[in-house]
Amino acid sequence: MGYDLYVVTDEAIGRGRSHVELARLAVAGGADVIQLRDKTLSGRALLDTALAIREVTRDAGALFIVNDRLDVALAAGADGVHLGASDLPVEEARRIAPPGFVIGASAGSVDAAVRAAATGADYVALSPTFATGSKDDAGPGCGLATLSAVRAAVSLPLVAIGGITAANVADVIAAGADGVAVISAVVGEDNVTAAARNLRDRIAAAKAEGR
Repeated sequence: MGYDLYVVTDEAIGRGRSHVELARLAVAGGADVIQLRDKTLSGRALLDTALAIREVTRDAGALFIVNDRLDVALAAGADGVHLGASDLPVEEARRIAPPGFVIGASAGSVDAAVRAAATGADYVALSPTFATGSKDDAGPGCGLATLSAVRAAVSLPLVAIGGITAANVADVIAAGADGVAVISAVVGEDNVTAAARNLRDRIAAAKAEGR
């Protein structure tokens, strides 16, 4: 399973559409990965949502990742969890998780990416690659030079997140990303499925050009 198009659900940015509906629309457009991200839901509500998305992604053959909450990811039978700098350390998650469970890690620098790889991450997400309004705490963008430096430093799949659009996705792939993670560029659009398909096509074209 690849990480070409990695879509993060967000009900506010998604114009009130539910996480489950956003996931369904995104996989219809070719999303390879769906991440459930919600800082406001209770643990029970998050689990109920995760269980529903698990069914959507299973039917579509897409990976399902839960943001932050290893407990919810495991209880829902998700494929993995994504951990930020302030979450459970990767090495502790790896100790708890079953074999084959995917652990992704955010990194804002080359050193952080190398550390994530060394402690057991399955993929690294450079966050944020560009400035973004989708996350209040994202900070300034790292830029394409840092993306290329991370690519040179780690052999794990590398995902770029933050400020990715149809206009810059080819540059991101050319700089070394294996895939892109997006929120607004897909779930914030009127037609989520068409937006996902457009990005998927642009990623494929950029990879074909780089061969």
